[in-house]
Amino acid sequence: MPAPDHRPLPSTAPPPAASPLPPAASLPAASPPVLREGTAADAAAVARLHAASRRAAYAHLVPERVLDAEDAQQEMLWTLRLEADYGTPADTPVLLLAEEPGRDPGAGRALVGFAHLVPDGGEVRLEQLHVRPDRTGGGIGTRLLRAALDRFPDVPVRLDVLAANRRAVAFYERHGARRLGRGTAHFADGTRLPEYVYGWR
Repeated sequence: MPAPDHRPLPSTAPPPAASPLPPAASLPAASPPVLREGTAADAAAVARLHAASRRAAYAHLVPERVLDAEDAQQEMLWTLRLEADYGTPADTPVLLLAEEPGRDPGAGRALVGFAHLVPDGGEVRLEQLHVRPDRTGGGIGTRLLRAALDRFPDVPVRLDVLAANRRAVAFYERHGARRLGRGTAHFADGTRLPEYVYGWR
């Protein structure tokens, strides 16, 4: 369930767009995901899933040209985020990955979801929570959200959700998030959309 990324894109020329996700047939129909912490080596896989999830969730909410421009830079942005030095562990963002075993022997694990949490003063921002589009509804988002909240048990957790993204709104409210206010999401081409601010604690 995506929480939109509103930060402006760098002015550098975009690299090639992230390659598409592997076919769903390469994944088992039902397999409990394993959670682990992500690293810079996961940037490409996270970028691909991020782009696919945004397109599925925002297809009728955000202009396609905006998604095209932002998707083209996802791998670069994730590499920068994951390689940056934030100074102290308390200030370092946390990337939680959900992976399922591949169907073929030796195929390794396939990324099916992720959550990205960013410390921000006395609170934590849940900047991203995405599940592979063909894996939604199976509890992966719930596991990631619970793990994210458990990671910061004594700190307020906040996130922004597009007001028109009814599925995401229902998901977070079902899991105890309180609506704290309203805001505006700003996209790279100047598009502005209303959003809600949600939080726990």
